[in-house]
Amino acid sequence: MHDRPTVDELLRAVEMLLDEQLVPTLDGSRKYNARVAANVIRIARRELQHEETQLDAEWRGLDMLLAPAARPATLAATKQQLMERNRELSERIREGDADGGRFRELTLAHVREVVHAKMEVSNPEWLATG
Repeated sequence: MHDRPTVDELLRAVEMLLDEQLVPTLDGSRKYNARVAANVIRIARRELQHEETQLDAEWRGLDMLLAPAARPATLAATKQQLMERNRELSERIREGDADGGRFRELTLAHVREVVHAKMEVSNPEWLATG
């Protein structure tokens, strides 16, 4: 484990540099690009902040929809397995399994939760306006 500064602290420092020191001094496309870069850093910070709980929630949701599965030991393996499990869910949706009944209800609830989690990372302000 690394000591300080943490990854979040490092990203926050770059975010502040962009927002507070560079953006005010720039014009045109350079200003726009600096704002985009600062926003990318904010998204990365939120993803790091929420990643563990969101992956866990998505895994549990897929366990309810598909056969329960043991979660892999590593983060990379978990992400890979989530992609595979999501492909399996997508196939079941394409086959019509979610066209009605309890599976449809569970699928819609799961998809809403996953989309909410994605919005929580990409732009939480959108959630406040809805």
